[in-house]
Amino acid sequence: MALFGNAKASGLIKESTISMSAQQSYPSNSPEYFDAVTESRVNWRKKNAYYHGCIRKYLQFVVPQGVSVLDVGCFAGEQLASLKPARGVGIDFGKKIIEVARKKFPSLEFHAREVDNIDLVEKFDYVVVNNTIGYANDLQSAFASLKKVCRPDSKLVLFYHNNLWRPFLKLAELMGLRMKWSSQHWIASKDIVNLLDLNDFEIIAQNEQILIPFYIPLISTLFNRYIVHLPLIKHLALNHVFVAKPRGPRRDPARVKCSVVIPCRNEKGNIEPAVLRTPEMGPDMEIIFVEGHSSDGTLQECYRVQEAYKGKDIKVLVQKGKGKGDAVREGFDAATGDVLMILDADLTTPPEDMPKFFNAIVEGKGEFINGTRLVYKMEDEAMRFLNMIANKLFSIVLTYLLGQYLKDTLCGTKVLWKEDYQKIVAGRRYFGDFDPFGDFDLLFGAAKLNLKIVEIPVQYKARTYGSTQISRFRHGWLLIQMTFFAMRKIKFIE
Repeated sequence: MALFGNAKASGLIKESTISMSAQQSYPSNSPEYFDAVTESRVNWRKKNAYYHGCIRKYLQFVVPQGVSVLDVGCFAGEQLASLKPARGVGIDFGKKIIEVARKKFPSLEFHAREVDNIDLVEKFDYVVVNNTIGYANDLQSAFASLKKVCRPDSKLVLFYHNNLWRPFLKLAELMGLRMKWSSQHWIASKDIVNLLDLNDFEIIAQNEQILIPFYIPLISTLFNRYIVHLPLIKHLALNHVFVAKPRGPRRDPARVKCSVVIPCRNEKGNIEPAVLRTPEMGPDMEIIFVEGHSSDGTLQECYRVQEAYKGKDIKVLVQKGKGKGDAVREGFDAATGDVLMILDADLTTPPEDMPKFFNAIVEGKGEFINGTRLVYKMEDEAMRFLNMIANKLFSIVLTYLLGQYLKDTLCGTKVLWKEDYQKIVAGRRYFGDFDPFGDFDLLFGAAKLNLKIVEIPVQYKARTYGSTQISRFRHGWLLIQMTFFAMRKIKFIE
């Protein structure tokens, strides 16, 4: 949709006349109407290159390259092409603009369809609806139509205009600064929430985009990259964005195999208890110890336990690199399960709680299950006071950055689908190799993929063997640096 253009641009009166004539000649929002205004749409799109460029930039952050994408309201295909999909399909109301799209991007597929009736059998990884939902004749049918092209792990990215902007957009039309459009439904946020809920979508995240829809050197960047994300100010943004997914499990829970990865360094006394106390979850559960060059005989104990419990699928890896984050990656790479689970070898998070995480992910309650130690009361020696304060501060900051609530960002117990982990690995170049612990690496990767994050409270216990390997101040400073790094890469997108 065109927003604002230059009032002195050539052809303005002609384009406005065409638009008004089309509204008088054809039913509102009909395919005939959109065909009649094709030339105007093309011209106004060029005039509003800055605005549409901002949307494309945001979508390039949200939608990974190399996935299947359906673009609803694709116009001439530029937005879809910019996402570099492995499989890209675009639909738009008008046949003429679809013909333009097919000529410009022959490797992509385009169809003339109404949003109320997307009669495609195919299902997509991402479905993008960019300010076109308001043209649906029947909103509930439109959302039901969108649901048909989604799998349980698909993501719906839905843009809509903020109602507060309605008088300003109408004024811009009267002043000749914006294309004269036929009327559309002006949908409030609560209406979107209700319609998504009625059609069994669950909301993952909500974002706000663009305070100034035209280019003013320095000013537009300041407002659209930074100020738009401030509390209260964000409610004034032109575009509101919902990211949602269909409810339900990805696959039959009874057939999901899990891998429990246990990074261990100087944890000899916890190896056998970890095996004995971890309940069986799913068919053929495997336990993977990743031993990190211990000095207390942990590696030998891992081999002894592996031999002593041959009835269990136990694997022992000697870590090639250093640090917990590296150990988790090596364990995940070797894992054969559908679901990947991290269990800290200090057993401060009880292994007996692991089935709660497994059940939550296989039943579709979330796509990234994070433990939280900050709900139940703790044993006196479980967490030091400064650590508690730091955890609460990181919770506040990371909730703001990721757009999903997190109470305990540093709990070691994390569970996700292996296919999602592989997507995090594929997109890791966006963040780089910056996290020696692995917690932020996984959380940031999950947030960028718009995985639904769910937290499960755990009873946090004091150690019974060994000592902590975390330096409060040195590692705390590193975590602060990583947080500011994430702010630049996730919230204030470059």
